[in-house]
Amino acid sequence: MKKVIKLSMIALAVSLVVGCATTSDVENLQSQVNGLDTSVKQASADAASAQTTAADAAAKAQAAEAAANRHLSYLKRPIANWIKIQKINDEINYLCFR
Repeated sequence: MKKVIKLSMIALAVSLVVGCATTSDVENLQSQVNGLDTSVKQASADAASAQTTAADAAAKAQAAEAAANRHLSYLKRPIANWIKIQKINDEINYLCFR
């Protein structure tokens, strides 16, 4: 996107040097450059937000996997661990459904 802005600025400079561009042409070109700059900034903000959301989802998935693995390890032990299993179930439900 920076390349597009640079090319637009070069085109603006060339049109001024050549002298064929009218003031409205220059204003139109500047408006387009400003629009591109706004679009680039919005795209960058959207990408940053998506990265944050993905990182949060990955952390929740990792925590749920760890809880599920603990759950499985307790299932292999005697039934006396039933209370621990219930606590882990609660943790999994909290992580997955909040």
